[in-house]
Amino acid sequence: MAVSAPITPSIVHTAIRHVRTEPTRNEFEYRSYSWLVDVDELPVLPRGLRALATFDAGDHLGDPDLSIRDNLEAYLAANGVGFSGGRILMLTNARVFGHVFNPLSVFWCLNGDGTQQCVVAEVHNTYGERHCYLLETDLRGAARTPKRFYVSPFNDVDGEYRMRLPLPDSSLHLSIVLAREGQAPFVATMSGDVVPATTRHVIRSALAIPLAPLRAAVQIRYQGIKLWAKRLPIVPRPHHQPQEAVQ
Repeated sequence: MAVSAPITPSIVHTAIRHVRTEPTRNEFEYRSYSWLVDVDELPVLPRGLRALATFDAGDHLGDPDLSIRDNLEAYLAANGVGFSGGRILMLTNARVFGHVFNPLSVFWCLNGDGTQQCVVAEVHNTYGERHCYLLETDLRGAARTPKRFYVSPFNDVDGEYRMRLPLPDSSLHLSIVLAREGQAPFVATMSGDVVPATTRHVIRSALAIPLAPLRAAVQIRYQGIKLWAKRLPIVPRPHHQPQEAVQ
């Protein structure tokens, strides 16, 4: 079934919410903005505004000397998925004044006829590591996958993720639930409006939320300090085994 692909490039004004219920409750929400782009047509802002958004293959999976498309296709091939030449839409944070942090980037891989072949969710932690989840989503954009990657120092890698990652149109509604037997100790949601990435919207977004990627990194670390202060036990970080074609 063909999906309705949004106009790119676009700015997504987001509200990001994290809710932790086990072993202690903690929740927070912050405003930010992301970019929705076609990896073959990455935006290049006018010279005077370029520091507000740049896109670098080195910020994502694979070989930093290759393109994002080449790296994503290599990852898919390494996982037995034949995909070549279709459209790839990416939701991500751009570099702002040289800084970027992407807790989650999402890649929607569309066939030439407009049908969606798969989704790749790329997760980064604050230790400089990354992991990709290859998903076959249903018509609601939902999929399940075992948790394989250490993200929070207060959660091990047990359980599964129940994700809903539908391709946005005029709005975005994503959710990730960490599920364990009889409980869902962590839920993250990301929602917002999608608008064309005109010069006016780029400037307004940057003024409304300066250094948005840095703010995300600070929020995550600040919440970690709060949980540590509550004496929440820290789970030792296991050795990270890099995935083929990811890093």
